Amino acid sequence: MSKAPVDPCPCGRPLAYAACCGQYHAGAIAPDAESLMRSRYTAYVQERADYLLASWHPQTRPESLGFDEAPSQRTRWLGLSIHEHTQSDPDHAQVRFTARYKVGGGSAVKMQEHSRFERIDGRWFYLDALP
Repeated sequence: MSKAPVDPCPCGRPLAYAACCGQYHAGAIAPDAESLMRSRYTAYVQERADYLLASWHPQTRPESLGFDEAPSQRTRWLGLSIHEHTQSDPDHAQVRFTARYKVGGGSAVKMQEHSRFERIDGRWFYLDALP
């Protein structure tokens, strides 16, 4: 599922996809953990396993991601709210967020997460979620 460059970005920033998460999906380096978090959310909306895996920390990255559910069981992402972005040092940051989604025809669900990010060689990676 791709976005046209002029479509609003799914991440919630008031920008067109090309000027927002689209640039990171095309290879630009996210300047901070929040931008990476937003671009990863947009990658989930677009079912871009390639980007999700590439932006996942090498120590915690799964071998694969699948988006092959039957249409009636697909996840439909409804919105993202960033509550807090903190950077503890130049290479470590955390983002607390809520993502809303529906699976198939079910009710909307809120997923709250406090994620950790690490910068390696100038590039941010999603590390894991705090318990």
